[in-house]
Amino acid sequence: MLTTVQALLNAGDIGQDAANAAERWYRDWMFAREGVADCAPAPQAESTTRHDAVSWQLVRGRASARLTDVRAALGGCGEVRLCLMMVRELSFSQMGKILFPHLSEARARLKVSAQCAMVLEQLESFYATARQRHASEKSSYKKEF
Repeated sequence: MLTTVQALLNAGDIGQDAANAAERWYRDWMFAREGVADCAPAPQAESTTRHDAVSWQLVRGRASARLTDVRAALGGCGEVRLCLMMVRELSFSQMGKILFPHLSEARARLKVSAQCAMVLEQLESFYATARQRHASEKSSYKKEF
């Protein structure tokens, strides 16, 4: 897990669900932008479908669409903080220098830490709402047929 997310988790500023949401966002980002899928190894059945070039790009496109949905929900400022935290892997002090160059290092670090915790809590809430929406769509689909 990434250092800043782990630091927030260790401090009790976020819960495990928020840390899991951060990891999910990061995996989507890496897959959509870099084409890297870092999945935990799991036992696979013989019937597992292998992706060809087209289906692989479709799956990457879905990951990119999820990132777009997160950006729409959290806004550009939230996405910037997620990228600084997890993609660029900056410390709170480094982020503070970028986002609040006019403040003292200690004050900027505290401000960034609080903002990152808030963004991760919002990200957790976004994913929870998306799961509920998906479950209700699934159940309404079953009722129709």
